[in-house]
Amino acid sequence: MFENLQGFFESTMGQVIVIAVIAVFFFLIVFPMGAQKEKKMDTKAITISALLIALAVGLGQIKLFEMPYGGTVTVFSMLPVALCGYILGIRRGVMAGMCVGLLNLIFGPYVIHPVQLLVDYPFAFGALGLAGFFSESGKNGLTKGYLLGLFSRYICAVVSGIVFFGAYAPEGFNAVTWSLFYNFTYLAAEGILTVVIISLPPVKKALEGLKKQL
Repeated sequence: MFENLQGFFESTMGQVIVIAVIAVFFFLIVFPMGAQKEKKMDTKAITISALLIALAVGLGQIKLFEMPYGGTVTVFSMLPVALCGYILGIRRGVMAGMCVGLLNLIFGPYVIHPVQLLVDYPFAFGALGLAGFFSESGKNGLTKGYLLGLFSRYICAVVSGIVFFGAYAPEGFNAVTWSLFYNFTYLAAEGILTVVIISLPPVKKALEGLKKQL
């Protein structure tokens, strides 16, 4: 029933639809919700989120290592989405992450089922925006937020692996243990590298200063 999904998302029509959905999510980033004073942030929010989305997509193309069945270690590509959530709040961070996921769907789609599409692309990358939970936590807020977003993306990857890619589990593994192990390897590698960098005093000071300015 879903055997032509891959071809559809590689087609011009499929990409036009994805771009239209991205536009909707981007509108949700800008659209003010809550207090009237938040409207003053709209121009700033669209500029910051657009830059961080572009940075996340660009860094995602720099691959340090690519796993055989999907998943890559990139140069800090998850950090901009977490940073967006940390600076602009959970809602805008999640929407920005969904935009990144859908842009990745344009550049390199791998789709076998509608639910797998949602879990692997908008949900997985949107989860990184949950870093906004620690926006006001003070010391090491970005690190805590990044780890929360990373863990949330890991959960999405594990669920997708169990449900849709369990057949690739080698001998000695079942779908659950294989997905837990496989997705941990590449996400943990990038996560450790990123946490080390953002924990360096000059980097940490610069990012916190950026948040205060914005």
